Amino acid sequence: MNDKILQTLEYYKIIGRLVGFASTSLGKRRAEELRPSGTLGEVKTRLQATDEAVKVERLKGPAPFGGIRDVKEAVKRAVIGGVLNPAELLDTANTLSGGRRLQRFILAVHEDEPVPLLAAAADRFIENRALEQSIMSCINEHSEVMDSASPELYRIRQELRTGEARVRERLEQIIRTPSTQKMLQDPIITIRNDRYVIPVKQEYRNHFGGMIHDQSASGATLFIEPESIVQMNNRLTELKLKEEREIEIILRRLSAEVAEFADELLDNLEALAELDFIFAKAGLAREMKASLPLMNDRGFLKLKKGRHPLIDRDAVVPLDVELGNHYTSVIITGPNTGGKTVTLKTIGLLSLMAMSGLFVPAEDSSQLCVFDAIYADIGDEQSIEQSLSTFSSHMTNIISILRDMTPKSLVLLDEVGAGTDPAEGSALAIAILEHIHAMGCRMVATTHYSELKAYAYERKGIINASMEFDIQTLSPTYRLLVGVPGRSNAFAIASRLGLSKAIIDHARAQVNEEDQRVESMIATLEENRLTAEAERRSAEQLHEEVSALRKELEEQRSRFEEQRARLLARAEQEAAEAVHKARKEAEEIIADLRRMAMEERSAVKEHKLIEAKKRLEEAAPRLNEKGHRIAASKGTSSRPIEAGDEVLVHSFGQKGHVVELNGDSEVTVQLGIMKMKVARSDVELVSSSATKKPQQTVVTGVKRTRDDNARMELDLRGNNIEDSIIEVDRFLDESYLANFTQVYLIHGKGTGALRAGIQEFLRKHRLVKSYRLGNYGEGGSGVTVVELK
Repeated sequence: MNDKILQTLEYYKIIGRLVGFASTSLGKRRAEELRPSGTLGEVKTRLQATDEAVKVERLKGPAPFGGIRDVKEAVKRAVIGGVLNPAELLDTANTLSGGRRLQRFILAVHEDEPVPLLAAAADRFIENRALEQSIMSCINEHSEVMDSASPELYRIRQELRTGEARVRERLEQIIRTPSTQKMLQDPIITIRNDRYVIPVKQEYRNHFGGMIHDQSASGATLFIEPESIVQMNNRLTELKLKEEREIEIILRRLSAEVAEFADELLDNLEALAELDFIFAKAGLAREMKASLPLMNDRGFLKLKKGRHPLIDRDAVVPLDVELGNHYTSVIITGPNTGGKTVTLKTIGLLSLMAMSGLFVPAEDSSQLCVFDAIYADIGDEQSIEQSLSTFSSHMTNIISILRDMTPKSLVLLDEVGAGTDPAEGSALAIAILEHIHAMGCRMVATTHYSELKAYAYERKGIINASMEFDIQTLSPTYRLLVGVPGRSNAFAIASRLGLSKAIIDHARAQVNEEDQRVESMIATLEENRLTAEAERRSAEQLHEEVSALRKELEEQRSRFEEQRARLLARAEQEAAEAVHKARKEAEEIIADLRRMAMEERSAVKEHKLIEAKKRLEEAAPRLNEKGHRIAASKGTSSRPIEAGDEVLVHSFGQKGHVVELNGDSEVTVQLGIMKMKVARSDVELVSSSATKKPQQTVVTGVKRTRDDNARMELDLRGNNIEDSIIEVDRFLDESYLANFTQVYLIHGKGTGALRAGIQEFLRKHRLVKSYRLGNYGEGGSGVTVVELK
């Protein structure tokens, strides 16, 4: 891509903002080198990587790039035998550590949410714990070689610290001596030329002997190394030289280890640079509130609410434009400062950004094309140095474009043919546009010439467009109107500004009839557009309201289904509990019947009892999916339903008779006094219309201990408690079998002992629901009223 075009479309300003989002110098350098690609596959891969980084930041937050440094030059110097300083070695170790953290972060995200490109880049990083530990065990976070780097260094530094302590101790003795203190400028110990000295007044220089290492600016103070510590300072100097030699040995050893893994380290740096660069693109997308564009190489471009990224988001007017489907060229007309040039730059710059793998500030599903090149002639190209006029400069640029463009190029021309005679300029502009259009390029051009409006109207594949202008406020709205050529608005503006009507009418008379018809046509188009725009907004509002209502109904239906499922589940549970309770009680009754039959030698047969229990189980209620009770299966035949058959209608939970068959899917059923049509799938055959054999009613005989006429009261007066309890138990069984719900036990008032014993027995009896003393008219406290279950 031509650097001049990139400069014209302000691409480098975007690159500058991208660099600011890189966390390391590695990523910054990679961002600075970014250029658009003309290969669709490469562009899609770049955009996918950016999309993955955006996803990672949305799910897990910013990626950790802390500690990563560009140590490429240090590694290369180590390869040729150079000795790295402690800071360079520490940066190498920190880069290994930071790269490991970054790798684990990305791979952890990849396990939850696939990010294959980022994971592949992270997998390129090779851990080297051995080298990292070797460096970190020798150099601390302040880039200093630690005592533990080697036993010899530890010994030297221990001896050095001991020697320094002795020198200080000796000098402390000197400066504390009263006779000496008056000779000192200050009672302190200081260092000059790496040797310990004391500040002595000029007049006492000969008193101490030793060596003078420095003097104050005034010459009144001399920094003297007393003769008594010269040998001690000499020893310290020797130890410091040994320390430096030992440190050099350690650094040389560590540098050799770095050199050993040089290729691995350089590959790691490339992987880290790529990851930092990708996350920088994600950061730029977040800052611009940009989205992922759909890419193609078919020359199709469709921007939805596209914004120029260098204009304030709150001030820029979004751009909607389509190119390459029904038309391949757009001719934009309109007044100056109307936004035509910004429109051209927006189309060009967003195309360059997408081809570079950057998200674009536009709505989702916007489409952009991968062009082999983008050419632009925008702005005032006048050059004083080259003695070129504006027209000449534009022509030079356009000639270059015409020479280099291909059918897969995008051409952006601003004010084509301007800067010369209007008649010749418009003719030349039409010829240039015709040549570019015939080549098959995608083209967007702006112009002032009214002749180009008719040209665009007549040519297939070319469409007019204009920048909207508000006559009421005499200001542009910066909105692009595709399909509507721009009006001159000169007469309307002049009239609004107060120019005499006579002058305006005279001017109108000078305009030929054809131009007036064109202006009238444009005015009609503008009026129709405004009407359509209002209707579109109204339709969109209705659509939004309908969508909101639909969403609300869906949510209500979902809540209803959930509530219905809960109620059905609860109803089934309650029914199951009721059946379980009834079955338990029935089993207890059957057990009592067996016991009584055995005791009294009755004719209660075992298989009859089993059949009775089976009927109880079949009576258990079941619910269909609509919540209606389904009768237990009677084991009827699965033959087709015929007229006259008795059927169960599941949706109503009632039995009826089939009156007639209505095709294969419906039947007419008589339910009581009503006839209705129901689906065949909603009915179940209970019995056929064929003549049935009369069923034999099986009667189980139970011999009673008293007379066969069941009674509702039992007189216990005069009995003792033991006999009364036996009589009450038998009486309650008989009453339960007789389906009595309430009976009376007459025990009299007396001492109350019989009443208390009977009520204690009733409290634990399985058939008793509740009991109470008789009310007025029922016998009062001489009678206990029992309510059975």
